[in-house]
Amino acid sequence: MTVIPLHNLVELRQGLVNQAYAPSEVLEAAYAALDAANDPALVIAEIPRQENRARAASLDVHAGPLAGVPFIIKDNIDYAGVPTTAACPGYSYTPHEHATVVQRLLDAGAICIAKVNLDQFATGLVGVRSPYGIPINPLNPELIPGGSSSGSAVSVSRGIVPFSLGTDTAGSGRVPGATCRIVGAKPSRGRLSAKGVVPAVRSLDCVSIFAQSCADAKVVLQVAEGFDTGDAFSRENPKPPQRPLRRLAIPRADQRQFGDCAASQQAFEAALQRITDAGVELVEFDWALFAETALLLYEGPWVAERTAAVGEAITAEVEGLDPTVSKIVAGGHAHTAVAAHMASYRLEELRAKIKPLWDDVDGLIVPTVPRVPTLAEVAAEPVAANSALGTYTNFTNLLDLSALALPIDLDDSAPPMGLTLLAPAWQDEALLSWGAWIHPLVARRCGATEQAVAAAAQGIDEQVKDHQGWTEVTVFGAHLRGQPLNHRLIALGGHFKCEVQTAATYRMLLLEGGPIAKPGVISVGSDGVSFFGETWCLPPRAIADLLAEIPAPLGLGQVTLDNGHQALGFICSISAENAAKDISEHRDWRAYIASKS
Repeated sequence: MTVIPLHNLVELRQGLVNQAYAPSEVLEAAYAALDAANDPALVIAEIPRQENRARAASLDVHAGPLAGVPFIIKDNIDYAGVPTTAACPGYSYTPHEHATVVQRLLDAGAICIAKVNLDQFATGLVGVRSPYGIPINPLNPELIPGGSSSGSAVSVSRGIVPFSLGTDTAGSGRVPGATCRIVGAKPSRGRLSAKGVVPAVRSLDCVSIFAQSCADAKVVLQVAEGFDTGDAFSRENPKPPQRPLRRLAIPRADQRQFGDCAASQQAFEAALQRITDAGVELVEFDWALFAETALLLYEGPWVAERTAAVGEAITAEVEGLDPTVSKIVAGGHAHTAVAAHMASYRLEELRAKIKPLWDDVDGLIVPTVPRVPTLAEVAAEPVAANSALGTYTNFTNLLDLSALALPIDLDDSAPPMGLTLLAPAWQDEALLSWGAWIHPLVARRCGATEQAVAAAAQGIDEQVKDHQGWTEVTVFGAHLRGQPLNHRLIALGGHFKCEVQTAATYRMLLLEGGPIAKPGVISVGSDGVSFFGETWCLPPRAIADLLAEIPAPLGLGQVTLDNGHQALGFICSISAENAAKDISEHRDWRAYIASKS
C-alpha cells in the first residue's frame, strides 16, 4: 500500500507528479486523518466533501505548483459560500468570494478541506477562547493548543494536511508552532493579502503559514504572495538582498523569561548551544526596548483597532461571545485620539533606538514563548497566562519585522518549546533558509506525527547563496568589531563572518597621523609573526567605496592566512624603518589598544 506523506508538501507533490497516487487518493487520506483525529472542537465548518471530491477527480496534477495538495484555513479567513464565524456564531456571515490568499492557493491547484477553530476574533494566544470548544493539543491534551490559530496548528501537527493558514497580529502564527511542535512563518506585513480576513488590528495583521518544514512554508509563501489592490495595507515586495546567517542577537541571560520552568530554559539553552557549535555567533543585547514595544500592543491604544473591527458585535452582545475577548475588545473605548498619537510617537522613538542593532547583527533569536501553560493554569489566570505567552511576540508587527518560529525537541522529558528567528521586513527568504538549516539541529520530530526532521540539504555557507558576488575582506585594526571604524563596514552592508589569523610572515606597525589610531600590517617573510583579525563579507558595490575611504599608506591586497589560504585584506606600503613604532609583540590590535588604557 502506498503511503501518502500528508506531513510533507514537497514530497507529496513529487508523488502526485510521479503518479504514485492521485489527487482523489490524497484527498481521501486527508479526510481519513481528519476523522481519525476525533476532536470535536477542531473544525468549525467543512468545505463540502462532494464538492472537493469532484474537484480532485478532475484535477490535472500539472495544473499548478500545489495541484492536489489539501490545506486548512483559520475560520477568520473567507471561503466563498461557507460561513466565516471568527469563532463567534452571532457574528457569522457567508462571503461571496474567497479571501485573496485562498484564491491564489486554489488557483495553484490546492484543495481547502475545512475551516478550523481559533481564539474568538483572533484575540488571544492560548487557543481556549472559543464557544466551539478547545482543540486538543496532540502532544499533550493537558496543555493549551496555542492561539489564536489553534485549529490551524493542530491540523498540521496531526498530519491531516501539509500546511494551513493562520493569522498573526500579536504572535498567533508563532505561539502555536511552539505548542504543537511545528514551523510557524509570519511573513512581512502586507506580503500576503489580508483581503477577506476578519481584521483584529488591521494595520498590523498578517496571514501566517504553518507547516512541518521551512521548505514547505517557503513554497506556500511564494505561491500565495502578491500585491493586492483590494487590501489597503498590501505592499509590493521590494526584494532586497537576503541576509546571510553569521551573527544573531539574543536577549541578555538575566532578561530571558521562562516562567520559572527549568525544563523550558534548559531546552532553549541546549538549542542555543547546538546553533553556536555549528558556527553561528550569538551576541547578547539589552531587551528593554523590545519589552517596552511589546507592552504598547495591549496596554496601548492599538487595542482600539480591535474595537473598530468587531466592537459592534460586542456592543450588540451577539450569540457566543467569549467574556475575556469581550472585555479586551470593549476596552478599546477607553483610549483617546491623543493617547493614540502619543503612543505612535513613542513607537517611532523605539524604532529609531532599535534600528542600529540591525547594522550589527543579521537577526535576532528569542524563545517563542517563556513556557507552554496547562489548560488548568489558563483557566485560573486567563489574562496573565495569555500576556506571558506574548512576551517574545507582541512587538514584532509594531516594529515591522519578519519572523519564523521553530520547535525545539531534544529531550523526550521536556515540555513543548520553541525558538523564533526575527529580521527586518522582507527578509522572509533569509529566515526560511536559516530555519531550514537550524530546524534539524534543534528538533528531531515533526509535530505529533513523529516523522523525523529532514537534515538541511545545504550547509550554512550554501544557505547564503543569494549573496554570490560578495567579497570577503580581512581587517586588522580600526575596522574590527568594537573599534571606531567598524560602523563603516556595517554601513556598507557588511556582515561579520569569522575571526582569522595570518601566517607568521607579517609585522604590525603603528601609523601616525589622522584622528583615529590605526595599524599597518606589512609582509616581511621569515622575520614575521602571526596576527589576529576578522573577515567580513561585503556586497559587490561596497569594495569601491571602501577603497575610496582608505588613507595611504593603507590599501587592499592579498594576505596569507595561517591555513595557507589567500585572503583580501588591509595591507600597508610603508617600510618598518619609517613607522613610528613596531607593535608586533601584541599580535592583535585590540591587545595593543588595551595595553594603552
